[in-house]
Amino acid sequence: MAKRYLILGLFLILSTQIKAQQYGLFNTKTLFDAFENPAQKAFVLDSSRKYASNFLLPYFGLNAANKGDANYSLRSYINDRVYRTSGIPIGDNARNQAYQSSNIYLFSFRIFKSYKDHQELGFSWQMRSDAFADYTNETLVAFDDFRRFNQNQDSPFNGNGYGQSYHQFSMNYRENIDKRLAFGVKLSLLSGITYNKIDITQSDIQFNNAAQQLTVGFQGTYKSNFLRAKELDANTLIPNFKNPGLSVGFGTTYTSKTGYFLMGSIKDLGFIRWNKSSHSIVVPDGEVIVNNLSPGKTLEKQFEDEFINRDQQKSFYSATNAKADFLISKRFEFYTPNFIVSKNLWNKGGDIALVNNFAYNEFSVSLSPIYNLNGFMMLGTQAKYQTPNFEFFLGSDNVLKSAAYHQQPTTPDQRYAGASVYMGVGIKFGYTVEHPQNSSYMPGVGDEIDKKGFFAKLFGIFKKK
Repeated sequence: MAKRYLILGLFLILSTQIKAQQYGLFNTKTLFDAFENPAQKAFVLDSSRKYASNFLLPYFGLNAANKGDANYSLRSYINDRVYRTSGIPIGDNARNQAYQSSNIYLFSFRIFKSYKDHQELGFSWQMRSDAFADYTNETLVAFDDFRRFNQNQDSPFNGNGYGQSYHQFSMNYRENIDKRLAFGVKLSLLSGITYNKIDITQSDIQFNNAAQQLTVGFQGTYKSNFLRAKELDANTLIPNFKNPGLSVGFGTTYTSKTGYFLMGSIKDLGFIRWNKSSHSIVVPDGEVIVNNLSPGKTLEKQFEDEFINRDQQKSFYSATNAKADFLISKRFEFYTPNFIVSKNLWNKGGDIALVNNFAYNEFSVSLSPIYNLNGFMMLGTQAKYQTPNFEFFLGSDNVLKSAAYHQQPTTPDQRYAGASVYMGVGIKFGYTVEHPQNSSYMPGVGDEIDKKGFFAKLFGIFKKK
């Protein structure tokens, strides 16, 4: 059972990693851009129609990355369903890392609310997930062939990892403060789906050559809203708010007189309360003994018992993976470079990207070198067709690794593997949001002259009277 869980967990991390940021869509005024960066516009005066939606056509992205010697074994299992660890070196506690972050818009709907201050109001339903794993080669080898461990070793299984998934129901609102400055906010109600977190803080192997026996000691903690995979089924994906949460995001944009565009956002700052049936396990002195170096089901059962026998069911809180994003850009006719810095606030990781966007009429392509702060490079590319009332995009944050994802690594520099793809469609409908001089009616026109938007009123209290 433990072996199956280990393989399944690592397979899911490798095959479902989603970077979710999709940097090629930043500063594009697409529907995705407007929902992800709360201060961004989605409508263009005299061109766009009043309502925008993806009509249940998901905005989705898939991006996987794994770094370390384990790359060969994981890709071998994905391609051939054969779990091979014979080629993985052990004895030096060499580390592997995998990263995951998903963001799928199942439904989005946005309204051009008022010409005055360019107010926009939006509603969305997303499915999100985040995960990280830092593990040793020994962890992968342990449940495959324990007979390879033939000497004493300290910290062979030390590592940590987490995974969290949830539904996010959001309301977005943005408005202009003046001609150059805008603010936006995103308020969200969350419904947790799954949560797992493990931290092995101490471990050792004592090898008795005469008795051909291994003694494995370890200390660690584990939290989850489920213990066994059989507890999960299709109903798990249905939002029921048994694990409720809240999050907030806010951002601003500013356009300088010289044409520079700046954007900053804090995203998904929130928490989830996992219900009282969740599991919290502390193992202060775990010990597993393997006789005759035949791991088999006995080893798996011992590890499982060491954790389950210490299980305590109670509620706990977890934080969402909040991010801080910053963008600076300036347009040069058909070419627009975008320099982006994105950093996780609580969890490890982040990206530095340079998105080079080339546009011709309604068509555009982008090329984006991306440096991940966990120590590897990616190359993103994107093709987009966009009119004021229709948009379609297809791209990848890691196009080179995606092309080679299903190939077996043959050289040491292929210890990093990745795969990525994202796409989406957005459609606007209703009457055109024309400029007041071109229309007999315009949302916000005809209101009181001194009527102000929400943020204008909020920041107005700080002005001197």
